Amino acid sequence: MDKIISQLQSLLFIAAKPLPLKQLAELTEATEEEIATALDKLLTDLQEAQGGWQVIKTGHNYQMVSSPDNADVVQKFRQAETSGELSKASLETLTIIAYRGPIAKLELDQIRGVNCTLILRNLSLHGLIETVPGAKAHDTCYQVTCDFLKFLGVNEPAQLPDYERLHQAQEIEQLLTEEK
Repeated sequence: MDKIISQLQSLLFIAAKPLPLKQLAELTEATEEEIATALDKLLTDLQEAQGGWQVIKTGHNYQMVSSPDNADVVQKFRQAETSGELSKASLETLTIIAYRGPIAKLELDQIRGVNCTLILRNLSLHGLIETVPGAKAHDTCYQVTCDFLKFLGVNEPAQLPDYERLHQAQEIEQLLTEEK
């Protein structure tokens, strides 16, 4: 049981969205009943510990979130984080999403050659990207937001410079390889 709880903590920590019970069972190679029991214990333990984070349950979906007791300090952090300039890695990721989106996180990670979870989180906090359902049930895809398009003064990504040429994944991969 402790191993399953540890695995669940790790999965919920890195997930950018709520994870369904079924997916948690598949990833941990445990039964849904074992996962439900472990999650109930985890929720109880976190409530008793009164720590900085908790796990919320909506239907059969679970997500790790910060404690509402720390909302003020989290809000200060988010304001500071979203008011700063974007890093080169964030701009690169945003460009790929703008030209290839909607794009699955796995494809984005493959193109960039690194895990983009934190960058995606920051771009989402800035209101530049949003998640959309992917072709497969568990895929998370990303696309630019209307605010991003409005800021650039275009109506759709296809109006971006060289969109047709850069929309192909092979072209983007080639350009990224040349930059490195």
